[in-house]
Amino acid sequence: MAPTEDIRKKFGRFRILVVGRANAGKTTLLQRVCNTTDKPEIFDRKGNKIDATVVQSSRDRGCHEIKNEMVFGSNPDFVFHDSCGFEAGSEAEFKEMKEFVLERASAAKLDERVHAIWYCIPMDECHRAITKAEEKFFFECDTSSVPVIAVFTKFDALWDDAFRQLKDSGLTRMESKAMAPEKAKEIFANMKIWDRLRETQYPPKGYVSLTEMDKDNADCGPLLEGTTNALGEEAMQILLISTQRTNLALCIKYAVKRSLMLYIGKEGITRMSQGWSEEICGEMQSNIAVWFPHVKVRN
Repeated sequence: MAPTEDIRKKFGRFRILVVGRANAGKTTLLQRVCNTTDKPEIFDRKGNKIDATVVQSSRDRGCHEIKNEMVFGSNPDFVFHDSCGFEAGSEAEFKEMKEFVLERASAAKLDERVHAIWYCIPMDECHRAITKAEEKFFFECDTSSVPVIAVFTKFDALWDDAFRQLKDSGLTRMESKAMAPEKAKEIFANMKIWDRLRETQYPPKGYVSLTEMDKDNADCGPLLEGTTNALGEEAMQILLISTQRTNLALCIKYAVKRSLMLYIGKEGITRMSQGWSEEICGEMQSNIAVWFPHVKVRN
């Protein structure tokens, strides 16, 4: 059995809890990660498919089941859980979310564990980027070993402010448009949103800013890479990188990085100085292949 298959057999699919307001662009984000425009299929904890109209009706009434699993047909190896409602001030929803995180952070069954949490914050509402909901989550919710990544969605909304500031400074429209993305990063830094999150009781492991997720060529690379780095444990990193199918460059990056780590060290150099034996070549092939999706390697 190839190493990737062994990891997948042990840990199951890559499971993510998505937290954030209803207008944070969560569904669009997940569609981009799974390279689809289709709506997800919804399953209960026992694997029974749920009618999507029933789910939507429940949401309209303010009801929500965080234990339900969202799966996209384009990549069923990702499982998403959606936590919503507690941003409206519901103590019951917040308590349910905390219990879910604690339960799934150390679930006895490895295939039921949550591996990462994406907390989505829309920047088209940058004046209220950190509400009581964010404060409550990052000050009161101990996610245990599950890393939280702050995802600043709709970051391109800051481009408009950046454009206006650049235009007012005397630059041409073309110059202002070209410089707006970098200026937006400066505006974001001056808002000190990330600084505030880092000072909380349970701060996120890192953050990413995403732009133009509504476009077909949207790049989820920063989110996938940021999540991979936050995971720390190599087995989990392999599980995520080999699960995602949208970014081949990430597969190559981590495969090369890991191979270099293994063979540039003193022991690796000593072995390689003795020649490229079949054993070394076979090891390198296996170490590289585990980072690629759906690659099977014969031992």
